[in-house]
Amino acid sequence: MASGGAVPRVLHVSQPVDGGVAACVAAIAADQVARGWRVAVACPRDGALGERVAAAGALRLGWEAGRAPGPADLEAVRALAGLVAAFRPDAVHLHSAKAGLAGRLAVRGRLPTLFQPHGWSWLACRGAMAMAARAWERWAARRTSLLVCVGEGEEAAARAAGVRGRLAVVRNGVDLRRFRPAGEAERAAARRALGVPERARLAVCVGRITRQKGQDRLLAAWAEVRAACPSALLALVGDGDLRDRLRARGVPGVLFPGAADDVRPWYAAADVAVLPSRWEGLPLAALEAMATGRSLVATAIPGLCEVVAADTGATVVPGDTTGLARALARRLADPALARREGEAAARHAEGYDLAATLDALAALTLRAAYPPRKTSAERGLAGHCHTPCGQ
Repeated sequence: MASGGAVPRVLHVSQPVDGGVAACVAAIAADQVARGWRVAVACPRDGALGERVAAAGALRLGWEAGRAPGPADLEAVRALAGLVAAFRPDAVHLHSAKAGLAGRLAVRGRLPTLFQPHGWSWLACRGAMAMAARAWERWAARRTSLLVCVGEGEEAAARAAGVRGRLAVVRNGVDLRRFRPAGEAERAAARRALGVPERARLAVCVGRITRQKGQDRLLAAWAEVRAACPSALLALVGDGDLRDRLRARGVPGVLFPGAADDVRPWYAAADVAVLPSRWEGLPLAALEAMATGRSLVATAIPGLCEVVAADTGATVVPGDTTGLARALARRLADPALARREGEAAARHAEGYDLAATLDALAALTLRAAYPPRKTSAERGLAGHCHTPCGQ
């Protein structure tokens, strides 16, 4: 509760209704409902996010917005302004680029506004579009009470791009009650349930199959992996705009099981997890794989470098398909190495407990909605909040 016994009213806004962003929004909304807050989530009607937040007791508000920028965004801004006026939140929490755009244009600084990019928008762009995205974020930061970065790399990218304002680092967290180390018995049971051969060496990549996640690079490396480890299989678990195109390549030893409502069996069945992303915030897939006790091979980019430690797997230079193939083949061919790294990964993941993340976000939301009175010495000074959760 806020000071004075008021019940906080928080509106979350998200265009993504699946994947990691939606999972974060659902977890935050459920936690804040459990705290006794009045919570609403504005999101597109299709997808699982609306159902998940409604089941948790949050108010689901239909808000239609496309992922790519375009003329329809003007209507998305107007619609969101109407939802804000009707719900009358104490704070608005915007998630990912489209909500960050529409929400800050709709609110225009008149309400406490938190923006959580979950990966900066300019990372997905090139040339003039990337320059425009950086310029927009620099301007919009003036209409933002708090910029919430999911990792140190995301904060560093903001500062390098000249995005000024009050920034807080609240690292993404993993539900350690759901994602627990899976031993040999769980591994065998998961493989039977998924139809994975017992003796196969399995690499698993969980995530939307898109340019961002880099599965195209992983397929380019896979022939070299199979040459070194003929029993290797790769499961690309997820849907996305590149799924059909990559599947049509017909690369041997690659499975396309689609999106999974519960990804835990895939992690349990795996010998190694892989994330060949081009850019990230701090991906839940990395934390979930590590918490399950799986070695992780990932690209050396912000958001992954800060997760993968020297004894929990390997990082490779983005675009280095030979390096990626060698790192995977080494662990697939050496079960003892993969097992040691998986055990270390599970210990490392304990520092990313979702409970700590949710506590930190709740505290920052209350502080934004009900800012403490400043002393005369503090007035006019810009603040910088750094909150690394789970430490």
